[in-house]
Amino acid sequence: MKRYVIITGGGQGLRMGTDIPKQFLMLGDRPVIMHCMKKFYDFNNFIEIILALPQEHFSHWEVICHQYKCNIIHKVVAGRKTRFDSVKNALKTIQEPGLVAVHDAVRPLVSIQTIERCFKMAEEKGNAIPIVGINESIRQIKETGSKAVNRDHFKIVQTPQVFKSDILLEAYTQSYRESYTDDASVVESMGHTINLVEGNIENIKITSPIDLVVAEGILSKLSN
Repeated sequence: MKRYVIITGGGQGLRMGTDIPKQFLMLGDRPVIMHCMKKFYDFNNFIEIILALPQEHFSHWEVICHQYKCNIIHKVVAGRKTRFDSVKNALKTIQEPGLVAVHDAVRPLVSIQTIERCFKMAEEKGNAIPIVGINESIRQIKETGSKAVNRDHFKIVQTPQVFKSDILLEAYTQSYRESYTDDASVVESMGHTINLVEGNIENIKITSPIDLVVAEGILSKLSN
């Protein structure tokens, strides 16, 4: 079955305190987004990689590819204002049925094992998303205050989120809603049950300066 990955990189880096979008910041010896591309390429050399980037950054991306000698074949499509619309635009390039992963461009430390688990489950049951447990106590905020809740009843959702292409394409014919925080929520609104697989705790989302510091430490440890 043909495999695709849409890597969404629409962020502007505002919380990073930099003019450079988060996905283009350096992590180790290459930009963050290139770590993502390499992970999926290492998982499957024939996977079709689609990058959704802001159109105003296309030329910058070309410079980066030349500078870091990126030889991984990929497509680039225009990212939109919302993640929903970026994914919807990227889906237009998919011509052959298969399995489609959607991955955040700022999750460079996803493991190949996590990717494998997601694709395997999606092939068997139609979809899969990776999750990890919560290690800290959590509270639910209410109008009257807050209350402790059982953390075992909640999980942290990661990417890649993988779906059979017909399921994802149908789901993205819907109009955007604010409740669509990820692809799973879009698909779930069509009545599909979402299947969960084990993620990896290193698969953090880089959205702030401290996240980049943590990612550098993890990358250094994984390289040793």
